[in-house]
Amino acid sequence: MTSKINPTSRSSRIRVGITIGDPAGIGPVITEKAINRLKDLADFVIIGSLDKTDRRKFPAGIVSCAAGRASLQYLDNAIDLIKNKKIDCLVTCPVSKEAINLAGFRFQGHTEYLARAFGAKNYVMMLLNQELKFSLITRHIPLNKVSGALNSKMILDNVRVTLSGLRRLFAIKKPRLVFCGLNPHASDNGVIGREESVLIRPAIKKIERELRISIDGPLSADVAVSKAYAKEYDCVMAMYHDQALIPLKLTGKYSGVNLTLGLPFVRTSPLHGTAFDIASRPERASPDSLIEAIKLAIKCASNLKKD
Repeated sequence: MTSKINPTSRSSRIRVGITIGDPAGIGPVITEKAINRLKDLADFVIIGSLDKTDRRKFPAGIVSCAAGRASLQYLDNAIDLIKNKKIDCLVTCPVSKEAINLAGFRFQGHTEYLARAFGAKNYVMMLLNQELKFSLITRHIPLNKVSGALNSKMILDNVRVTLSGLRRLFAIKKPRLVFCGLNPHASDNGVIGREESVLIRPAIKKIERELRISIDGPLSADVAVSKAYAKEYDCVMAMYHDQALIPLKLTGKYSGVNLTLGLPFVRTSPLHGTAFDIASRPERASPDSLIEAIKLAIKCASNLKKD
């Protein structure tokens, strides 16, 4: 079920859909806090149950089938709204993968679920804050499987989607990219691993020839990130999840956002989880990351309309 907030109708205003996520988490309360602060920026459609604050049905901080089933239904409702052009962009509050799987659904995450719903073959998880942007070459896989998962096509597809996203959603005409190495010191020319020389560097050369662009790297991850932080690059290509998350949390804990590239619409989410540990104490739930996710969705959706 959906409920409309701030129904002012202006053709130039972006229509933002927000799913409240797991109703036993902090999603409902941070949504309310965020909307109270941003209600004049856009038209908002809140996607969730009318009884979202009913703690008898969804006890705060408790993983349950009921909450998992509800959070997936909210997402399905949001997909219908996007497909029927009722909203321009989507912001998703955190869900519990455990709760959704307990409800009998195989669920890897929002990114994969939305990509499948819209038939997106090539899509990218971009993680960013006010200081840095990262595109993830691999996403939620065990660290010991990262090397085996990498291949030239994956890297090329990721760069294509990233470049398109930077140009269309951020209006960066000539994006500057840098690759992190997989190994410490980007392998020190093969002394610490061979992925850089055998796979990553040849893939970069191929991309440069095909797309007629220049890409730096692979550099030692600390060097690549520090140069990007100094604004020498627009986006860092990270080999794995925590290579991006750690510097993002250190440089902007409350401004982090997850942006899915490669979808036919803008989708963002806050860079945190359900926070079950504080769900029963709503005064402790910060809406800052969600506020940044909403602002980014509005900005990117506006740029997409101009494209």
